[in-house]
Order: sequence, then structure tokens, then C-alpha cells
Amino acid sequence: MALDGCGLLCKYTLLIFNLIFAVVGFAFLGLGLWLRFSDNTRGIFEIDALNSTAFVTGVTVLIAMGAVMLIVVAFGDYGACNEKRCSLQVFAVLLAILAVAEVAIGVLAYSRSDEVGLQITEFYSSLYALYSASGDPALGITLTFIHKMLHCCGVTGVPIIELAKNTCPKPDGIFEHLVMPNCPGIILDVFNSKAPLVMGIFIGTGALLFIALICSTTLSAKLRQSASSAQYIILTQSPANLATPLPLQHQSVSTLYPHLDQDPVVFTPFTVANIPVAQA
Repeated sequence: MALDGCGLLCKYTLLIFNLIFAVVGFAFLGLGLWLRFSDNTRGIFEIDALNSTAFVTGVTVLIAMGAVMLIVVAFGDYGACNEKRCSLQVFAVLLAILAVAEVAIGVLAYSRSDEVGLQITEFYSSLYALYSASGDPALGITLTFIHKMLHCCGVTGVPIIELAKNTCPKPDGIFEHLVMPNCPGIILDVFNSKAPLVMGIFIGTGALLFIALICSTTLSAKLRQSASSAQYIILTQSPANLATPLPLQHQSVSTLYPHLDQDPVVFTPFTVANIPVAQA
């Protein structure tokens, strides 16, 4: 089906959005599954004495978010690439649910910033303790990402005594070679003093989801218009197409029966009456 400029723009926007969404979804799902079934972290889920509510909840959220994101991407990519309206409609519904949930989580995190900050700090402390005890590379990658994103260094912030100093970012300035911000303090500060910023991040992500929702709805409408236009063209041209085979039929009859052209026979309703009927 032919799409105009707006339809093509929406189509390629959805493809780019789904690509980014798929990368993030695979990262969340892979990290969550690794933390759930790794030999170094499996005991937290199986042994009640080692159970950490924040860690278990965080891993469960990672797995659920990754799975949901990949399901959304599957519908979006199939609908955008193959121009299927049904798949785009399911994709739009899922995006609407995710966008509303994203905004709701942002408002909840803003209203309960203290509790959320403590839970995330506990989750980070669990990751830090597991990495210090086992040196798991997956945990090291996770800590490196957190340290670089927040620009902090472990639970102490002192590179000389820090157990996870190989995951810390490069110091900015001479003073940070001695002491860097510790991550638990940075996390609490982000959710306490910068709670509006956190809510803005959630709301901004929800706004991006709404933009993708608008593109999906627009593309679905364009596909419906294209289908209606194609059907109208076929219906308006069908009478002319039906009239064209008539000469071909006449020609084929003349070719099969050439004597009809020389001595045509005309049948009338009175022909049957001229046939003599034998008397009993």
C-alpha cells in the first residue's frame, strides 16, 4: 500500500522507537534473568535467611519490564514493517497502558520519595555486597553503569579502601582522587532533594510513549485510507474490465466454427413450430 509523507514519517519513527525499546528491553530482561539464576545470586531467592525484599523486588521488576517491552516491540515492528492495522492497534493499546503506568509511577515516586530512595539504596547495597563477595562480572557491569550514571564510587567513596574501585568512574579534579561521592548518599540525595527531577524523567518517558502512540494511530489511519482508495479504484474499473472479453469470445467461436461465417443460421421462436410432427 502506498503511504504519503506523513505515513512514511510515522512508519520510520516507529521503527526507530522500537529499535531503542528492544535494546533496553533485552538489557533489562538479560540483567534480570542473570541476577535471578546466577550461581552467586540464586541463594537470595531460595534461602529465606538471605532474602532481601528490595533485591528480589528489583530483579522481578527488571524481568517483568524487559518481557513487557519486548512484547510491545514485537507488535510494533510487525505492524509497522508489514503495515498491519490489527497489530498496530494492539501496539497502541499496550503503549497507552505503559504511558499511563509510567506517569503514575513518576507521581508515586515523587510523593513517596523517601521510601523509594531507601528501597533503591537497599537494592544497591545488595548488589555491592554480592559483587564484593563473588566478583561476578555481571554484577560488576551493573555497578559500573550505576557508578558512571550517578558519578559515585561504592559505599565509601574512598578509592584507596574501596572494594569495588575498579567499577568507579574517573575522578573529576584533584580532590576526587582522594574522596569521591558514595553511592548510597547520592541515591538518597537524588530521591530527596531532586524528587521533581525524578518525576520529570518518568513523565518525560511517558511523553515519548504518547508520541509513539500518536504515530501508531496516525499510521493505522493512513493504512485504512489507502485500503479504501484501492478498493474504490478496483470497483470503478471492474465494468470496463468485464466488457472487454466479449470480442474474444466471438473470435473464438468464429475460429472453431468457420462455416458459421459463411452460412449463418438464425434461430427464431417459430423454428420449433415448423418441425413436422409424426401422426400416430
